[in-house]
Formats: sequence, C-alpha cells, structure tokens
Amino acid sequence: MRQWLKEIRKKQRYSQREVAEMAGISQSYFCFIEQGNKNVNVETAMKIAKALGFPWVRFYEDIQKRLEGENE
Repeated sequence: MRQWLKEIRKKQRYSQREVAEMAGISQSYFCFIEQGNKNVNVETAMKIAKALGFPWVRFYEDIQKRLEGENE
C-alpha cells in the first residue's frame, strides 16, 4: 500500500474519484495505484503528483526502498 499517497489525498480532502479526474485516469486505476497493486508510469505519476502537489519521483522512492530491502 502507498500509505503516503492515501495520507496526502485525505489531508487535502479529495476522494479517489476526484484525484483520478484531476489526473485524467480512471478511479479504479487510481485505486490500484494507491493500494500499491499497480506500478505507475512516469506520465501518470506526474499527473497525480501535480494534482496533489508533491514531487512525482516519490512514486519511485517506494521501488528503490523495496529493492534495497531485498538486497539486505
């Protein structure tokens, strides 16, 4: 789960549907992204990040942390 994404969204009082609309993606796709069930491409990461006001590279920090954990 991308708890950080859910927290940012909720702090700004947006629903998943609202964020999805702002980013130009479906609600179900955003839900999968937020739950961590889908990787997100750079274009979509940038759209979501712009809608919520955070650096888009945040999505890829999750991947880096997972990879570092596997190598320990």
